[in-house]
Amino acid sequence: MNTIYKVLGLMSGTSLDGLDIAYCHIWQETETFWSFKILDAETISYSPAWKLQLKNAIYLSDSAHEDLDKAYGIWLGEQAKAFIQKNNLDVDFIASHGHTSHHRPEEEYTFQLGNGQELANSSRQKVVCDFRSLDVKLGGQGAPLVPIGDELLFSDYDFCLNLGGISNISFQKDGKRVAYDIGLANMPLNYITQKTNLEYDKGGTLAASGELNEGLHSQLDKLEYYKLPFPKSTGYEWFSKEIIPLIEESKASIEDLLHTFIQHNTSKIALAITENMEKKVNTLLVCGGGALNDFFIETLREKLLPHTEVIIPSKQLINFKEALVFGLMGVLKMEDKTNVLSSVTGASNDSCSGVVFFPSK
Repeated sequence: MNTIYKVLGLMSGTSLDGLDIAYCHIWQETETFWSFKILDAETISYSPAWKLQLKNAIYLSDSAHEDLDKAYGIWLGEQAKAFIQKNNLDVDFIASHGHTSHHRPEEEYTFQLGNGQELANSSRQKVVCDFRSLDVKLGGQGAPLVPIGDELLFSDYDFCLNLGGISNISFQKDGKRVAYDIGLANMPLNYITQKTNLEYDKGGTLAASGELNEGLHSQLDKLEYYKLPFPKSTGYEWFSKEIIPLIEESKASIEDLLHTFIQHNTSKIALAITENMEKKVNTLLVCGGGALNDFFIETLREKLLPHTEVIIPSKQLINFKEALVFGLMGVLKMEDKTNVLSSVTGASNDSCSGVVFFPSK
């Protein structure tokens, strides 16, 4: 009988919605296909203080950044331990993505906060983390990583799209898994709504009431990032440098800003799909917080008709797919199998990434 791994996956994304915790059973069905069940899952919202610290981590001195890394690792372990106790779980290990504070693969540097040793100590569990660094050392982008899950868990779909702070896509092309960050998703939307003291635009109702701002739309379309070939990845640095100034300089209303960004985002996503279709009729699985934005999805559906069916799965999978996939990556690390694909990241070769930590006595 195939081994069933009992894994706690931890994920914190660029949109800073909170810490996603997913308790999963994961097992191998065939050489190329794995199965899973998400048995318990929860998102723990960040306090205003944690949100501010994580958002501004990029600006910290080296010593302050190291202190935050350790403090956040302790906090992650405390949340994991409380979750395990509350749900009376039997856990083999924790697989943690951490929270990205720096991502500059062109400088061979990426950093995910959440110190693995501190996490292991405070949770009293074995921990696998730091899934990006090895790929960056091998000349890769260190991102996106979720496509290994698309390959092994969701290969029934032609395209897999994640709408987190940024949008990334994964698909098979010429027999290989390809994936990259398309560009923007929730990051600008949340930045705009927070100007009105709303965390986010629920269902996209504000965006739906707005109109297209042609000037801003044109500026967004001309951004250099879109001209880069894949593999490519981006993050908060790009958003902070290139996008925030456009928002701040715009005289458009909140509603028009939101509407314009959704029109822009969905156009770029639709283009990524139509340029890479190998079939006349396709299926697109959409996960991440943006899948719950009705106006975003409605606009995307319109732009993909009639060749691509947009599939929105269960709310549990929408919210916890990434935590699940990092659980899978931890399993693959334990089995010494490939968990980062060079066809996705542009590294010199596939790798088995991650660092294992045990609680100190």
